[in-house]
Amino acid sequence: MDGSTNSLDDVSGSSTEYPDRVSMMEGRLQSQEDEIMLLKSSLADALRRLRLHDQLIPLLKQQIIAVNPAAARVLNQVYSSEGFSSSPKLSYSSALDGPSHPATRARRNSEKLAKDPQEKTTKRLDKKAASSANLLNRSPSLESRAKDLIARAGSPGSRRGTQGQSIKMFIRGRPITMYVPSNIQNYEDLRMEPPVEKLELDWVYGYRGRDCRANLYLLSSGEAVYFIACVVVLYHINNRTQRHYRKHTDCVRCLTIHPDKVRVASGQTAGVDKDGKPLQPYVHIWDSSTLITLQQIGLGTFERGVGSVAFSFADAGAFLCVIDDSNEHMLSVWDCAKGTKHAEVKSTNEAVFAVEFNPSDSTNIITCGKSHIYFWTLSAGSLTKKQGIFGKYKKPKFIQCFVFSLTGDVLTGDSEGNILTWGKSPGDVKTLGKGAKETFQIMRQTRAHDGSVFTLCMLQGGALLSGGGKDRKIIRWSADLAPERECEIPEKFGAVRCITDVNGDEVLVGTTRNAILRGTFSDGFLAIVQGHVDEVWGLATHPSQDVFLTCGHDRQVCVWNTEEHKLDWCTTLEEYGLCADFCPNGAVVSVGLSTGRWLVLDLQTKEVISDYTDGNEQLSVMRYSPDGSFLAVGSHDNFIYIYNVTESGRRYSRYGKCNGHSSFITHLDWSKDGKYVMSNSGDYEILYWDVAGGCKLLRNRYESKDREWASYTCVLGFHVMGVWLEGSDGTDINALCRSHSERVVAVADDFCKVHLFQYPCPKPKAPNHSYEGHGSHVTNVRFTHCDSHLLSMGGKDTCILQWKVKRGGTGDGGDRLHSASSTSTSSPEP
Repeated sequence: MDGSTNSLDDVSGSSTEYPDRVSMMEGRLQSQEDEIMLLKSSLADALRRLRLHDQLIPLLKQQIIAVNPAAARVLNQVYSSEGFSSSPKLSYSSALDGPSHPATRARRNSEKLAKDPQEKTTKRLDKKAASSANLLNRSPSLESRAKDLIARAGSPGSRRGTQGQSIKMFIRGRPITMYVPSNIQNYEDLRMEPPVEKLELDWVYGYRGRDCRANLYLLSSGEAVYFIACVVVLYHINNRTQRHYRKHTDCVRCLTIHPDKVRVASGQTAGVDKDGKPLQPYVHIWDSSTLITLQQIGLGTFERGVGSVAFSFADAGAFLCVIDDSNEHMLSVWDCAKGTKHAEVKSTNEAVFAVEFNPSDSTNIITCGKSHIYFWTLSAGSLTKKQGIFGKYKKPKFIQCFVFSLTGDVLTGDSEGNILTWGKSPGDVKTLGKGAKETFQIMRQTRAHDGSVFTLCMLQGGALLSGGGKDRKIIRWSADLAPERECEIPEKFGAVRCITDVNGDEVLVGTTRNAILRGTFSDGFLAIVQGHVDEVWGLATHPSQDVFLTCGHDRQVCVWNTEEHKLDWCTTLEEYGLCADFCPNGAVVSVGLSTGRWLVLDLQTKEVISDYTDGNEQLSVMRYSPDGSFLAVGSHDNFIYIYNVTESGRRYSRYGKCNGHSSFITHLDWSKDGKYVMSNSGDYEILYWDVAGGCKLLRNRYESKDREWASYTCVLGFHVMGVWLEGSDGTDINALCRSHSERVVAVADDFCKVHLFQYPCPKPKAPNHSYEGHGSHVTNVRFTHCDSHLLSMGGKDTCILQWKVKRGGTGDGGDRLHSASSTSTSSPEP
């Protein structure tokens, strides 16, 4: 077993993570404060350089006038427009808008770093601090600036008119100039339309078993119900079809089914909105046959999130018990029909893992968790508790789970590997005196597993199934707790998280490595659902097949089939995989790792056929040229490495290196003729490279305004300028992808959403369609080879969503941009 499985024996619920998370956040806050001090130091240096610039500008003017008199008229305009915007985020302006003082920008960036909420925004804080540091450290020399001014003074781009149109947008004060293509006569009169294409959720890859429990059930319809990210999945285990309940606004954390096996209750975490404000958690009660929400329970009542839910049984599911994730773990009972609260009480300051009603008495409720088991009594709208007495038995660190036996006893599984049988005992009159009340004590201890007992499942005939953490065993016990059979699930799937009975013989098993297995003791188990177990970033789609590849921090490289909705194969690497791209011939795929290494894998044999290293920092983008003759590797060391590719993608030789970015490479694309590269960097810079001419930087960016690109994944560029909302931060968009038809562009943002825009979309406030489902920042999006589907990945939620692209219009898709003078049925943009 690996360390992650062993740690699950001690840390088993989201509530236990809070002290560690607070400590971690305090450490990160201190780190951010240190970074702010570094930013202040960098600002002082930048201001010194600016003062030097101001002193040398008169001399520079005289030199330029001597070289080219026409440049003098341009110098004042360009120099002023190359300053800083007063806005710390994104804004748009004409090419000649004036700047504000750079100190304002740096002060606002520092304030934003200090004020960002720590909960669920740690990743964005890191990105912003790194981005600010890169922005302040970037200071081009006067010599290169003068060359650029002279080049622009003699180019058509400096002249006013349709040929010289340029648009300037600012991201965190950084001015970015976009040149308008020649085929657009009047940018100001352009009108935008929403795309006729829309997305429909087709399939969900993954399952949240790593840190959740009791989250896999079987409905009367034959569907397994479970969750990942913000989606509750209903998977028909025989027909292999999925339906999805999508009414939650943040990650689902708990689930239970009604005694009728049709109604479902699911609870979510609180989360935060895009401004960092906390959202309210709640529970939905919904009909699994129609996917209609019947009740919304507890909006404005619960804190942080909902940890556990349970329906009552004795009264046909009239009540729902909920435990939230607040410090006191509030326990509340709700009327399911009315949606009103019946009772509420503080539970405990310790972590709570499970709650259930006594199946024969709805006035009795049991909860368990860290070092406790409580027996609650509901009477006249109030709840009272009695703590289970361990007596002569060792008190375990965690009581992980419990079930009710057919005789009415309570059986618990704990972190010591024991199954404890609890029963009522009369009050000890000798010790407590006359009138002593009955207590709940351990009647029997049964040794079950090596390590924690993660789950217990009671079968209809009275037999019991137990699932182990460290030993990964499933054991069948008779009604009197005699072991009958056992089996062990494969190590690659992790520990047993939960077990659901299918028919008394066949079972479903959820695991801690986010897999769902189906099988029997006789025939063994096969995975019917698999997923990543840590943050995912790398995504690539096959150029001609219904296949895509993913990789991430769990070191797994997974190849999936979009048509059959299954994992074709998976391999584990020595390091994190962060980016990937298929060779145009489809036979091999390159994967970039976190250390500067990159590998080439054979798609059929799964073998590594090439292994290279460029620098010692993480790689962020891999991209083959359209004909497969070149491979571009973008690194966090600010360089783009170019390789010659021969022997159908099996042999690589270094061709050159693109040196000119002042920050880490984030995105890049090849031109359709395979001669040029467009790239973005962490300081919001757009550069163009002549690869065929020796990896030379094209200093006159105006000359690239009409170049056609084989792919469009760069998040900054004229054709995708409209995907940025006014006021956006530079880290708000993580990935972007244009469809192969060049009709639409998909966007992955930092607020759990996927957006669909028309392509091109060069104007602010471009209309779009937005889609929810992820419970974390969306790290990547890609269209399949025929544009039939879009794939999106959530970072921390480890979820892959497959969207069906539904086309609602006709036409070639090329003429998607209209001017006010052209014939169009669309209305002007707001």
